[in-house]
Amino acid sequence: MSFVSYGYNMLDNNASVLLIYTGGTIGMVEDPETGMLRTYDFDHLKEYVPELSRLKFHIDSVHFSEPIDSSDMSPEKWKKIVWLIEDNYSQYDGFVILHGTDTMAYSASALSFMLENLDKPVILTGSQLPIGKIRTDGKENLITALEIAVDKDPEGNAFVTEVCIFFQNFLMRGNRTTKINAANFKAFNSFNFPILAEAGTHIRYRHDLIHHPLPNSKPKFHYALDSNIAIIKLFPGISASVLKAMIEIPHLKGIVLETYGSGNAPGKKWFLDIIEEAVNKGIVVVNVSQCASGSVNMQRYESGIALKHIGVLSGYDITTEAAVAKLMFLFGHGLDRREVKTSMKVALVGEATIE
Repeated sequence: MSFVSYGYNMLDNNASVLLIYTGGTIGMVEDPETGMLRTYDFDHLKEYVPELSRLKFHIDSVHFSEPIDSSDMSPEKWKKIVWLIEDNYSQYDGFVILHGTDTMAYSASALSFMLENLDKPVILTGSQLPIGKIRTDGKENLITALEIAVDKDPEGNAFVTEVCIFFQNFLMRGNRTTKINAANFKAFNSFNFPILAEAGTHIRYRHDLIHHPLPNSKPKFHYALDSNIAIIKLFPGISASVLKAMIEIPHLKGIVLETYGSGNAPGKKWFLDIIEEAVNKGIVVVNVSQCASGSVNMQRYESGIALKHIGVLSGYDITTEAAVAKLMFLFGHGLDRREVKTSMKVALVGEATIE
């Protein structure tokens, strides 16, 4: 392991960060009369987080005209975030996106594909308690995410050059994260990939794990997505009629099939026949484990071998969130079924460990 400590006092006083507020709990305060949560005016951010005035770099903020609950996040909103980053890319050293926690892992996964060859950090963060609450986790998450967004080496190169989530002291690769808790401050985890940095008295980075841009290549910003994707989660008692209805969804192009354990599924003929029918219709079916940790191994058990035989792809250790985002991205760029299957077998931006 090659952790490197880096002190806050080494930050560039001339650095600047663009803070993008999409919505979510972090951007809410409690109405003293009704007790209800409402979105506050982000122009007055320092009133709620006075510690920001002590940071030795410049912070600008922009927010969606109508902040949204993250449950309403969509590919169109992802495109808006990408546009904001592209339009301001040359003006800032890094970007911090304030986002609701419920779909943060989906957004981080999507942005990891849509923002290609980054040489600056894009950090998503949020909170479990509103920033106006005394016990809020939002202040620490926000302040540290901002610090990471401007951290550089002595040569002036950004330490972080990919899309990440920072939450409760940990910086994680965005497309490796999953929300694990609706109540605790530790809301996210990266089960199948190590953390990229840990914030304590110093921020310690794992430079050997951070995804770096291709040399002599510029960032690319992508907007094409195809949301004709479905998730099918297996459960004991799933019926043929339910499964059949799913694969007959009009214009369906990809299925993330959440199987048991290391990629196992019912061995009944009717089940395999329906999945094979989906494959024969040109639908790309990706086998992803329901387990939070571990990898799909379709060679281990008879049921996995049967799925592989009929054309189901292994998702290896990819998360459901990243599998959905990757399929949307690939089909959105006009790749045909064969090309999508080929791309699903390789890691494009560190989203899976390909065995």
